[in-house]
Amino acid sequence: MASPAFLPELATQVIVPVAAVVGIAFAVLQWVLVSKVKLSPEPRRGDGSSGKSGAGASEYLIEEEEGLNEHNVVVKCAEIQNAISEGATSFLFTEYKYVGLFMGIFAVLIFLFLGSVEGFSTKSQPCHYSKGKMCKPALANALFSTIAFVLGAVTSLVSGFLGMKIATYANARTTLEARKGVGKAFITAFRSGAVMGFLLAASGLFVLYIAINLFGIYYGDDWEGLYEAITGYGLGGSSMALFGRVGGGIYTKAADVGADLVGKVERNIPEDDPRNPAVIADNVGDNVGDIAGMGSDLFGSYAESSCAALVVASISSFGINHEFTPMLYPLLVSSVGIIACLITTLFATDFFEIKAVDEIEPALKKQLIISTAVMTVGIALVSWLGLPYTFTIFNFGVQKTVYNWQLFLCVAVGLWAGLVIGFVTEYYTSNAYSPVQDVADSCRTGAATNVIFGLALGYKSVIIPIFAIAFSIFLSFSLAAMYGVAVAALGMLSTIATGLAIDAYGPISDNAGGIAEMAGMSHRIRERTDALDAAGNTTAAIGKGFAIGSAALVSLALFGAFVSRAEISTVDVLSPKVFIGLIVGAMLPYWFSAMTMKSVGSAALKMVEEVRRQFNTIPGLMEGTTKPDYATCVKISTDASIKEMIPPGALVMLTPLIVGILFGVETLSGVLAGALVSGVQVPGTMQRNTSRLVHLSTQELWAPKAPIHTKLLSLVTPSVIRSRTPQAHH
Repeated sequence: MASPAFLPELATQVIVPVAAVVGIAFAVLQWVLVSKVKLSPEPRRGDGSSGKSGAGASEYLIEEEEGLNEHNVVVKCAEIQNAISEGATSFLFTEYKYVGLFMGIFAVLIFLFLGSVEGFSTKSQPCHYSKGKMCKPALANALFSTIAFVLGAVTSLVSGFLGMKIATYANARTTLEARKGVGKAFITAFRSGAVMGFLLAASGLFVLYIAINLFGIYYGDDWEGLYEAITGYGLGGSSMALFGRVGGGIYTKAADVGADLVGKVERNIPEDDPRNPAVIADNVGDNVGDIAGMGSDLFGSYAESSCAALVVASISSFGINHEFTPMLYPLLVSSVGIIACLITTLFATDFFEIKAVDEIEPALKKQLIISTAVMTVGIALVSWLGLPYTFTIFNFGVQKTVYNWQLFLCVAVGLWAGLVIGFVTEYYTSNAYSPVQDVADSCRTGAATNVIFGLALGYKSVIIPIFAIAFSIFLSFSLAAMYGVAVAALGMLSTIATGLAIDAYGPISDNAGGIAEMAGMSHRIRERTDALDAAGNTTAAIGKGFAIGSAALVSLALFGAFVSRAEISTVDVLSPKVFIGLIVGAMLPYWFSAMTMKSVGSAALKMVEEVRRQFNTIPGLMEGTTKPDYATCVKISTDASIKEMIPPGALVMLTPLIVGILFGVETLSGVLAGALVSGVQVPGTMQRNTSRLVHLSTQELWAPKAPIHTKLLSLVTPSVIRSRTPQAHH
């Protein structure tokens, strides 16, 4: 029998929730600090400048220098912020109505599929792996899986919504802080991003921990059933990510294309000019797509990697022997990740101060490096204290012996692969390096050469990240089979709080620049917000790299977990059933991408027509004497995105069910494998390579969505596998 872990069960029961609560408290603290920036005009000062001294005199001089001592400028910022916030809230509430309906329908389907495994039996069944023990009935598993699904979905929605609210709360405050210098504006934007990052990571961990303990009251020592039911949590999170990403992406690009094509190209007015009818919709899109959407996406990966690791661990030696601390190793890794990210955040907000524009991007990169280094030490500590020195795991029909230092390497390789993917993505998407400069230079000879160079660069940019992912998979699988792959994915996502803080920083800075332009603030203020935004664009690409890489590992881990549960030892690609599944699966990301791109085209067409109509029919709009009808453009983007997100969502959710029911588990395994391989390549080639140098931004639509498509295919699968497994035994 394996030696027990050093960390007792009581310590684990304390560490995980305390880390989650600390993360939530830190998020609240950051919000309080941001709220100290007042979005209301100060009382008018009398002449009394001679009485001013120190900080007061300095602030007064800054305001005089920038021409911002008038109340109407601050009031204007508040009005614009309110319009953006209302537009984003309106979209999310409309989206959530449809998503809530889907959630209800799919929850019923999950219950029916899983409950029908044993004909809705209420009798206990013999366990698959814990020989001689009885496991809970299928009906109970169906009920608890459904509850976990709803919990994951609600947590994802609430996290995305709160992230969007803090972003719209902070954008104008970042603009006003830019009056005092780029350093103050940076801290405001980054603190706001940290609110989202820590809130999402900590709440996801806390809800998962609570669910495990509450479900455990019923399941008792049936850990197979308990952690199988918990997988619903990851499915719920990813389902919401699908709709958040697709709906938000369609909204963002429709507004972006409409605003840029008519405003900048046809009417020759600056970006974010208040005369542009689509300018508010464009700024709303930054929040619903890049804040709420990306937050839901990474939350889905975060939940799934934890669930996949728990499922595989439940049939290991410590799962069968009911050793609580090793079983919750994935949650301990996430707990340490929150603390590591908290320490890292202090380097950006408290230990060092940004004093010049060229210090912004290095400061954000240091966040990634510091969090990775601190987390490596944390993983070593958790692996030593939280795992037995040696244990066995299930590896496709055989027991494999694993040492705790091997599992440390699995988590660490995922963590460092994430950093490599992030920096390679940055190299290929930052205008500071030759790849993007070459694409921008190709514009001199026309659009044709630009497209050719852009596509070539996109395809080339996949190479190193794929090797990093492949190396992670090979090493982690060699050391600890599918459990190793699952914890490698968790390692890549263990610094999610810092990653999301950096990712959310970008749209907040972008909004801040737009507000400065619309409020008529000085050119100097706009230069500062543009510098913040430029750094944010590069780091946003890094965030997408993380999302793609982690999705690949998570998808493989889920695939392995459920193939293990279906007791399929090998997937034979020479089998016709499997091969046709591979071909169809490889096609699915392209079908999915085609649907979403067509949706953007349709939505953008309506937006362009509306913006043109307003410019042509509203007197005084170009002269700036009349306000445009912002609300109509917001409504067009909202309605179009809600309508168009349904078909891609249906494709992803229904494909595994239809294939599994009609063709069986073998064909379904081929579909999943094909979608996984193809789904990693497609988004990697479609990053926004020319960012600020050229404005060819429609590629962004592909980038975030295909990995979600792949993850969800893997997640819907257990319903099919479990509903068909009894027939296989008969």
